[in-house]
Amino acid sequence: MSNQAIDNTNACPTPGPTPDPKPVKPTPKGALALIRPHQWIKNFFVFIPMFFGGSLLNIEDIWSSVITFFAFSFAASSIYCFNDIYDVEADRRHPVKCRRPIASGAVSIRSAYLLMGLMFVSSMTILQLLPHNNLQVTGVIFFYWCINLAYCMRLKRYAILDVCIVSFGFVLRIIAGGEATDIVLSRWIVLMTFLLSLFLSFAKRRDDVLRMNETGQAPRQNTSRYNLTFINQAITITASVTLVCYIMYTVSPEVVANFHSDNLYLTSVFVLLGLLRYIQLAVVDKKSGDPTKVILRDRFTQFIVLGWLTAFLLIIYLH
Repeated sequence: MSNQAIDNTNACPTPGPTPDPKPVKPTPKGALALIRPHQWIKNFFVFIPMFFGGSLLNIEDIWSSVITFFAFSFAASSIYCFNDIYDVEADRRHPVKCRRPIASGAVSIRSAYLLMGLMFVSSMTILQLLPHNNLQVTGVIFFYWCINLAYCMRLKRYAILDVCIVSFGFVLRIIAGGEATDIVLSRWIVLMTFLLSLFLSFAKRRDDVLRMNETGQAPRQNTSRYNLTFINQAITITASVTLVCYIMYTVSPEVVANFHSDNLYLTSVFVLLGLLRYIQLAVVDKKSGDPTKVILRDRFTQFIVLGWLTAFLLIIYLH
């Protein structure tokens, strides 16, 4: 099989519906796999308001952002638990997802519900440490939690709506970060966050379409409403608009006045390279199934992100 084909090696057998095993305390390994701490990298979006707001050296803002980060991470892990509980039968028939803790029988459904509740309570509890705007941040995270419950149960069945809800979740992350630090969000930041996450979501759906074309079975209920032509066009459109939006942000009068520099447009080079690299990974290498793993494993992407961060910091803090 070529290196571009979908890897179905070590696929799980196709079981029929199986009863949930007796409730047992999940092992640390099973619990960690269920709450997916590696996915917490997504919640670094809560630091965006502090970063673009120029308050990276403000201790109180750092503390507030860290608390919000962990609160969002615990809430997201609660959703991961519920998603795996709700999709357990479908996951058992999936060639890759069958290895998830609940689908494989490593963690029982009852134990998963307990872990889900623990994560949610931990999220709400840690928010009490915020020095201000506690209720606002709690409201944003609770709304995120509720809309994602609806997403798991129903909304993810609808093509386009599914990726929009995922993207809106990232907007809620930066809203929470802005509320926690009392930083007013630029409309450009909100637009860029939504567009970038929409771009990544479409790239992830491309992996599902490839798997459907390879196996003849749709990994998701709505995958049949996508095809490669549509996905490729959607990726191109969202990438283009994201880049234009970023350039408009860097040259906008309020941003130039806020950072006292008109050189921010130079960082657009890194944004362009990052988008092109991700498109290459999605279209050429067919490795867009998990954006988090791409960021954690692809050295070139990491170099681009590091270069962008360094350039932005130098322009903002050392102008």
